[in-house]
Amino acid sequence: MASFSSAKERRATILSLLTSQQTVNVAELAKQLNTSEVTIRKDLNALQEKNLLLRTRGGANMRIVENKQHDTPIKTKKLYNVKQKERIGMLAATLIKNGDHIFLDSGTTTLEIARHLHHLNSLTVLTNSSNIADELTQYSQFDIFLIGGQVRTNSHSTYGPMAIAALAHFANYKLFLGVDSFSIENGISTPLLEEAMLNQVMIKQAAQTIAVFDSSKCNKKALCQIAHTHQLQAIVSDKNMPKAIINALQNTFEIPLYLA
Repeated sequence: MASFSSAKERRATILSLLTSQQTVNVAELAKQLNTSEVTIRKDLNALQEKNLLLRTRGGANMRIVENKQHDTPIKTKKLYNVKQKERIGMLAATLIKNGDHIFLDSGTTTLEIARHLHHLNSLTVLTNSSNIADELTQYSQFDIFLIGGQVRTNSHSTYGPMAIAALAHFANYKLFLGVDSFSIENGISTPLLEEAMLNQVMIKQAAQTIAVFDSSKCNKKALCQIAHTHQLQAIVSDKNMPKAIINALQNTFEIPLYLA
């Protein structure tokens, strides 16, 4: 039976369970997380205050709140699928070699890549994320470029015409692209037009595009398409990826797939 040392870890697990199961109740959560129902209720109250879940049926059951603004703050995204993102980041980092030129797109999964680059002593890193740029400052041996532009405060990232213009100065990098939604039929998509436009330019300038996302993003599609599946050169995800998607990627598209 699982045991959790911190409220943050426990609440992240609750959100992961809600994502996969759609609805849970207090008694089930207390049993799965090996804690008391009183503690679980405190966790649920804290998550509800952040508008991350909705109580139903008189408060006995909970479900995930669908984000209507389509721009979830990064501090909220950090609570989702924490362990999967860390494993994906560690695995993706092994695809980076000394002397590489890479682009780390904004996002919580790409941030985990930045945290696992200690094995390298020579690297050029581009990013449009102030969080990632800050994380990268621990590596004095790297050349780091932060792409300028208008700041999207929810994601601590840059976008817009200035960011797109800045990308024209860079090319032939290995792009690690964060993903909001992925399906075989629709490829990568996002609810944000500005993000889609910037990501499309990133892909155009890149020598290789590697999509990084946890399996909760699978079989979803958003309004603005970024790229078709065949435009990806590799995917890094977790072992909970649906088997139908794994088969299609390996047998139909022959895209290298790395599962953490």
